[in-house]
Amino acid sequence: MPAPPLPTSPGFWRSPLRGPRFTSVLGLVLLVGITVVFVTGLVSYAAYNPDLSPVNDKTPGKGILGFYLFAWPTDPHWLYRLTQGVHVTLGITLIPVLLAKLWSVVPRLFALPPARSLAHALERISLLLLVGGGLFEFVTGVLNIQLDYVFPGSFYPLHFYGAWVFFAAFVAHAALKTPAAVRNVRRLRGEGDEEGHEAGDLVSPRPDAPTVSRRGALWFVGGGSLLLFATTVGQGFDGPLRRTALLAPHGGADPGSGPNGFQINKTAAYAGIDAARTSEDAWRLVVTGRTGTVRLSRAQLARLPLYSSALPIACVEGWSTSDQWWRGVRLRDLAALVGHDDDPPDLLVESLQRRGAFRHAALRANQVADPRSLLALYVNGEDLSPDHGYPARVIVPAAPGVLNTKWVARMTFGDL
Repeated sequence: MPAPPLPTSPGFWRSPLRGPRFTSVLGLVLLVGITVVFVTGLVSYAAYNPDLSPVNDKTPGKGILGFYLFAWPTDPHWLYRLTQGVHVTLGITLIPVLLAKLWSVVPRLFALPPARSLAHALERISLLLLVGGGLFEFVTGVLNIQLDYVFPGSFYPLHFYGAWVFFAAFVAHAALKTPAAVRNVRRLRGEGDEEGHEAGDLVSPRPDAPTVSRRGALWFVGGGSLLLFATTVGQGFDGPLRRTALLAPHGGADPGSGPNGFQINKTAAYAGIDAARTSEDAWRLVVTGRTGTVRLSRAQLARLPLYSSALPIACVEGWSTSDQWWRGVRLRDLAALVGHDDDPPDLLVESLQRRGAFRHAALRANQVADPRSLLALYVNGEDLSPDHGYPARVIVPAAPGVLNTKWVARMTFGDL
């Protein structure tokens, strides 16, 4: 009995679906989709204002990779909700396309000799970085939105640096392969045979009998992406649509009902918030600035001029809420209490929470100066619940959820 063929043998890979046209369609979809995911990922990082203060920067030592950072704006107020929602939802939607693309080219990973020339060796190295980097980025991204931190180290630097390695390989691969992919797609006519020198090692010399057409396989991949989209996109909306977000950790029933019945990330219990520390008698807000320090009880804050803002909460995991009505003291008015009457400066906010990466957060001067930026005491007409930050929380237009600090204890205005 002859020995079974090895993966390095052309006869080992016998699927009749593989071919340059099938691969090219998937590749062009990924070319557009991954570019959007990468750009929105960079935007998400910029939204943290990591160059403002070390407490906001979870990827120290990034060096030249932070060349594009800019002061994050407050308009439109739904900006982060949009960009991070697109980043997460599109990334999940592309998973079937990525897996199908890797399956379609797997024979090339076993082709011999491994390098026919220096140029071919460089191409193979870029391919390994592309495949490995793509799987790493998608896996860590999915684990992060599921709040499963099983990987070593912090998610932020792993995902950030991994993205740059992956995208560099992606750009090199796209530069080499996009012209051929466009030619292959233009020649796409029904289910004709793969012809020409570009078929290479993707087409089996002894293919099995087909059970589905290539067009049908593409529809199958598209259907998988549509299913993932339908079970993810709802996390960006309130109401019944959120219950369709089966893949999101926040995709179940709304957390309670009433004015505080909208999504949260960390509960008061998780953050170690003791009710005794947030009681009216115990809690005081410490505000420090140019002229010194003031201490304010919640009752004293409530007697200051109060304003309302309709703003969403949007989290890095991709979920968000619709606009909620927040009411409280403007951040710029608190700055004026401690001597910053003209242009409000940057702000360091410190929380009562005992653990977590963002117990402290820094806000840029433009965020402090925005009249919609509040130290909120109420939401939708009622006191904040403990899970939403009672006795007081920050709410800033277009800011990532973790910068909207809950259970605020101290605010320091000035250069950070």
